[in-house]
Amino acid sequence: MHLVDRHSSRSSTERADEGPAKAADRILVNDLRRHASSTETAVRTAVERVLSSGWYILGQETESFERDFADFCGTSHCVGVANGTDAIEIGLRALGIGPGSRVATVANAGFYTTTALLLLGAEPVFVDVDPDTKLMDLAQLERIVDHDRLDAVVVTHLFGLLHDMEAVLEVATRARVPVFEDCAQSHGARRGRRCAGSFGAAAAFSFYPTKNLGALGDGGAVVTGDAEMAARLRQLRQYGWESKYRVGVRGGRNSRLDEIQAAALRAKLPFLNDWNRRRRDIATRYSREIVHPQVRCPAVHGEEFVGHLYVVVCDEREALRARLAEASVATDVHYPVPDHHQAPLAARGDGVRLPVTEELAGSIVTLPCYPELSDAEVTRVISCINTW
Repeated sequence: MHLVDRHSSRSSTERADEGPAKAADRILVNDLRRHASSTETAVRTAVERVLSSGWYILGQETESFERDFADFCGTSHCVGVANGTDAIEIGLRALGIGPGSRVATVANAGFYTTTALLLLGAEPVFVDVDPDTKLMDLAQLERIVDHDRLDAVVVTHLFGLLHDMEAVLEVATRARVPVFEDCAQSHGARRGRRCAGSFGAAAAFSFYPTKNLGALGDGGAVVTGDAEMAARLRQLRQYGWESKYRVGVRGGRNSRLDEIQAAALRAKLPFLNDWNRRRRDIATRYSREIVHPQVRCPAVHGEEFVGHLYVVVCDEREALRARLAEASVATDVHYPVPDHHQAPLAARGDGVRLPVTEELAGSIVTLPCYPELSDAEVTRVISCINTW
């Protein structure tokens, strides 16, 4: 798999056998060249500021971005790290998750949380998902907490849809377990006045380039309202140091958000709400105007949805993808293999069954959805599907 396939980047790069006209006409799942053009002046200025400063790791740019992003999320603290998976691992470690811990999570979100849990020596306890929202099925979570031991719940706001966190917290509070939010796809999603990342004990964000707020490379952060946890996070991201060269806690690592990434993110942050509105407008058009009987679209949402990915369900997935490819419209699948079917876990043979997750894995299709997509291109995608 190419790196760009990971989060629907240029998963649809130009093929060698395509002519220039056809390639230029192609609608990508996500076009980072267009995105870069839209913020080029602001980002170039930020990067040049770092280059002239002579300070490239854990400096003023990182501190400023951490402060700005914490304010944006409505939390007291933000700790920048090297990538989103590190954010989950370090965040859960700071919560006390380690060998033998049992953590509830979903299996339809690309193995990223599961990767972090396995690195911690923890055991993922998979919960099936709702067939419509594709988010964690809270009725099943309730059954698990009533009959099993859990040490934490990781709630993934998949595809940009913020879960009903009041309902999640009600279940978790009864079970006396902390909630950790995976906000890798939900930057800026809101319910009422509260933003994704502000509900749980802590939350992880990824700034992979295709995210709603993306860096120029890898980057991540953990946000929290707990000052003691923020202090642990800062130790864990840098070797476990309590002071320079003096290690105070186990489990530390080298995972730091560098100054160039922090500066670029800080330059882009003021645009995020407008980008999210555009994503939501595109998603709304898709949901209202795609009327093919074999294509099931998600519901129309408000600010709780930021359109990171627009995912439909179609039992004839490959035929639909072929039809769109013929029209030079790229698609992707997020995600084709549930976590419990991935080789490292399938070998355990523990008989985990997640019927909704498994059915969706065989029928979901991701359509192009990014802020720079034109109205005419959205119309073309809709027409292509409706005439299939």
